[in-house]
Amino acid sequence: MNLHPITVIEITFTLLFISAVFAVAFFIPKTKRKIGIYTASTITTLVLIFFMIRPLWINYQVSIKKEQLIHYLTNQYPGEEWNITQNIGRQYNPYIFLVEFQNEKGWNYHYYVKNASHIKQNGLSTPDGVEHMEGKHFQRKDW
Repeated sequence: MNLHPITVIEITFTLLFISAVFAVAFFIPKTKRKIGIYTASTITTLVLIFFMIRPLWINYQVSIKKEQLIHYLTNQYPGEEWNITQNIGRQYNPYIFLVEFQNEKGWNYHYYVKNASHIKQNGLSTPDGVEHMEGKHFQRKDW
């Protein structure tokens, strides 16, 4: 099983934090130890729930933002067709979508979707050998 470095760092710091919480719980006076262990167990459970729910929440948000982008593109470029993809990996922002228009193969326009009213084209990838940096769907903005 290969883990992404970001995942390894998260797991390491989480284990260190939980270990420290349990160490404190075991070293407090005996009269308060039961409350300390209960608190450490509760924190551990909450952290595990967070790590289980977070990917589901991100996927849910991505599906909403993708629908918002489709609506935006339909209004911005009526009658055109496109493919929407994303970069795969933990190092990439899940809310940046790559749009390739059917009439401009090889050009990927990068759209950042914060919400339905805040969608911005924030970059593009050109096909190999292309010298100019402005395609048919390029939106000039001050980035």
